[in-house]
Amino acid sequence: MACYNAFKYTSGFVLSFTLFLFTIAWHTNVLAQGNVTHERLMNDDDGKNWLSWGRTYKEQRFSPLDQINVNTVDELGLAWSYDLETFRGVEGTPIVVDGVIYTTSAWTVTRALDAKSGELLWEYDPQTPRAWGRYACCGPVSRGLAVWEGKVVIGTLDGKLIGLDAASGKEVWIAQTTDTDWPYTITGAPRVFNGTVIVGNGGADFGVRGFVSAWDAHTGEFKWRFYTVPGNPADGFENDAMRMAADTWNGEWWTLGGGGTVWDSIVYDPSLNLVYIGTGNGSPLAIEYRSPGGGDNLFLASIVALDLTTGEYVWHYQEVPGEKWDYTATQPMILADLTIHGEERQVIMQAPKNGFFYVLDRVTGELISAREFVPNTWASHIDMLTGRPVINPEADFGTQTVLITPGAGGGHNWEPMSYSPLTGLVYFTAQEDWISYSVAREFTPRRFRSNPAWGFESNAERRDELARQSAERRSAWLTAWDPVRQREVWRVPHSNIGSGGTLATAGNLVAQGNIDKEFVIYRADNGEKLWSMDIQTVALAGPVSYEVDGEQYIAVNAGWGGGRAIVARATGEDFPVAPARLLVFKLGGTASLPAMETLSQAMPPQPPPLRANEEVVELGARLFTETCAQCHGQNAIGGLKDLRYMTMESHNSFNTTVLEGTLVDKGMASFADILDEEQVDAIHAYIIARANESWGNDLNQP
Repeated sequence: MACYNAFKYTSGFVLSFTLFLFTIAWHTNVLAQGNVTHERLMNDDDGKNWLSWGRTYKEQRFSPLDQINVNTVDELGLAWSYDLETFRGVEGTPIVVDGVIYTTSAWTVTRALDAKSGELLWEYDPQTPRAWGRYACCGPVSRGLAVWEGKVVIGTLDGKLIGLDAASGKEVWIAQTTDTDWPYTITGAPRVFNGTVIVGNGGADFGVRGFVSAWDAHTGEFKWRFYTVPGNPADGFENDAMRMAADTWNGEWWTLGGGGTVWDSIVYDPSLNLVYIGTGNGSPLAIEYRSPGGGDNLFLASIVALDLTTGEYVWHYQEVPGEKWDYTATQPMILADLTIHGEERQVIMQAPKNGFFYVLDRVTGELISAREFVPNTWASHIDMLTGRPVINPEADFGTQTVLITPGAGGGHNWEPMSYSPLTGLVYFTAQEDWISYSVAREFTPRRFRSNPAWGFESNAERRDELARQSAERRSAWLTAWDPVRQREVWRVPHSNIGSGGTLATAGNLVAQGNIDKEFVIYRADNGEKLWSMDIQTVALAGPVSYEVDGEQYIAVNAGWGGGRAIVARATGEDFPVAPARLLVFKLGGTASLPAMETLSQAMPPQPPPLRANEEVVELGARLFTETCAQCHGQNAIGGLKDLRYMTMESHNSFNTTVLEGTLVDKGMASFADILDEEQVDAIHAYIIARANESWGNDLNQP
């Protein structure tokens, strides 16, 4: 009996110990997949991984790896590529954790791949309803994801947060972050800060009330929400910040949404426990209709600091009081410690749409400096006593059309920028972009459609003249900006607008995809072009760098589309669309890119003659601006698909396509809920008129 008991005890111990070891091994294996923690983000100085959207909490997008450097970069070659199976724009920053790349493409299709070989480990498609694409101002893009303690967190176009198992890609939790009765979207990358997911949304162009929300990264449980504009005062205010903001609005702004969506940049300072959000444009864009009588309209076009734990307001700085130009402050923000006038300052830096480079104290929100980085006609300077822009009188437009720069595309938009602590420079794509602004003489807001309340230049001769002037003045370049001295140190001209984000490395390098379908490496200190490769499409996304088995890699998503494609195609040039790819480079890489099949939009044979009067065409122009221009370009030029280039078959099926949604699988949903057949006929008449104008035809009036 004693022997039996001893055996029983020993076997039980062995079994228990074995289970214990299995549990430890299982736990270790789980953590090995997507093992991003607060401690790793705080201490990952070797740069072997790219653990978050901007690599670290500071989002400097700087890699300390230097195996690829000014002396070795000429040995750079393609290690491998992966076809992302979409012709849509791809803007996501990959996350690289312990030899695995996690990345998103259009419609937030998410993949995990072996970072050394490119082997697909798993794929997940959230099956976002393609009809929701009509609410995305610039296509169903995704700018990335987050990885946290064994989970991959993605945001979907229809407003969901989804937590996936990093090892298998299986769903762990799903949270609906938005009210689906409103046209909210998520295109920006969610961030995880110390276990809390922070996510914003888009939809200001369609009349929503902006907010940012916080969720538990492990469970998807809701934590808090901070609105960026006040709601109806009769319903009470959520907090003192909304009460303060309401004093800067007029009229019944809440009936039109207000806007202020946090559609991209979100940054975190763990030492202060502060989250910084960049807020967007107003809704409608024209303040005359949004807030009659004016007002600053807080917190539009602002940087707002919030407490991570509670979501409570701490401070704000508004870059564009009374915003009416679509000058969002949602562009990338970088945290750094800079020595300014002999004093070390904890700063936050941003180069937003309005064309001024801002340096703020990130503890207090104090404006330290602001200087224009592109030609600027909307404001002469930023008053350092008040922190407010001094707006040029001609830029405060009314119902008469005026040409202003920066335009709605901005002096710099969402493309990721980088900062090198070695050179002290910030690297980003900049542009001189002009646009014609005017306030609509009449405006009736319509739910679930774009409501800019901007006017339309109906005089074809003046419209063409403004377009000519805009084209002549348009330019773009890669800039290296000194944020301490607030000056440009060097620039590299681009052939057109539409180049991508940047990566800076300790090898004294800056990497970027450009509009000429090249991936290029420059010297970080002087801008000398050191290496380039024809990649057959435009890499808009921000590159990343990582190390596996002692080799440094540089990776970038390349796929032309989104808002940049809409703006660039408006120049009138044809930009062939090609399938998107994830490209990975290393020293000695010998892989080659197979030729891409491209989709080029060529002008078809003679467009059909116009058989509508001027009144119908003008109605069609207004409806097109409100309903179609988001995807198909202002003035029906460019866009995801240039409708001036429609075939006769497309013309013949136009009403069916628009009202019945026969192309919904391609993202062209039915608009029968907001358009009737007469309105669709008017839009069609306008498109036919624009096609004939482009051909130089005399319009065939009935």
